[in-house]
Amino acid sequence: MRFDILTLFPGMFEKVLGESIIGRAVAKNIIKIRLHNLRDFSTDKHKRVDDYPYGGGLGMVLQCQPIFTALDYLTEDIGEKPYVILMSPQGRVFNQNKARSFLKHKNIVIICGHYEGVDERVIVNIIDEEISLGDFVLTGGEIAAMAIVDSTARLVPGVLKEEESHWNETFSEGLLEYPQYTRPAEYLGLKVPEILLTGHHANIEKWRKAESIKRTFKKRPDLIKKAVLSKDELIILEEIENEK
Repeated sequence: MRFDILTLFPGMFEKVLGESIIGRAVAKNIIKIRLHNLRDFSTDKHKRVDDYPYGGGLGMVLQCQPIFTALDYLTEDIGEKPYVILMSPQGRVFNQNKARSFLKHKNIVIICGHYEGVDERVIVNIIDEEISLGDFVLTGGEIAAMAIVDSTARLVPGVLKEEESHWNETFSEGLLEYPQYTRPAEYLGLKVPEILLTGHHANIEKWRKAESIKRTFKKRPDLIKKAVLSKDELIILEEIENEK
């Protein structure tokens, strides 16, 4: 899987995506991350990529020419048209299911928005999808783009050491993850739940499922409403609701 990122600040990505799990995946050539300075595609002699908006208004707008030129270059380099994402506060809010959906695209281009936005001709003619991290505004799309790459890339087979591990994580089944503990079994009088020390895997799994539902019900009731629960899980949820 290949990610091409169009940004005014490529240096922001190198340290973040060059470390830890994603950095190792890049080193092993499991995924590819290419950084492109948008100014390199500008035809302006000063490498300018923004201008004042037609009709007046505050701020600057990213011009369409550098982005159109960049996509032409990337399409030729890749050999096919990539899936193009614009990081924008107007986009669809990103979540785990969206990250998983990106796996069907072998080549993804992420454009980091800036200033007051992007020339609408880019959005209409180039962009396949606008994505937002949430209902807040960042100074640019770089941090959001890092999150998209990290969240999606870790789902690529071979990136994680344990192939199944991400399926048991928070949001993977529409629920928050169950509580986790490690050694020592007791610290400052605080004990690990006894059931985790029994070695009885079936009972442990049942406990974890119940705790996952309980945690989601308490912290993110909005997720419980959308979660697809089995008959046994619905019974657990009913018991939790009756405890209120």
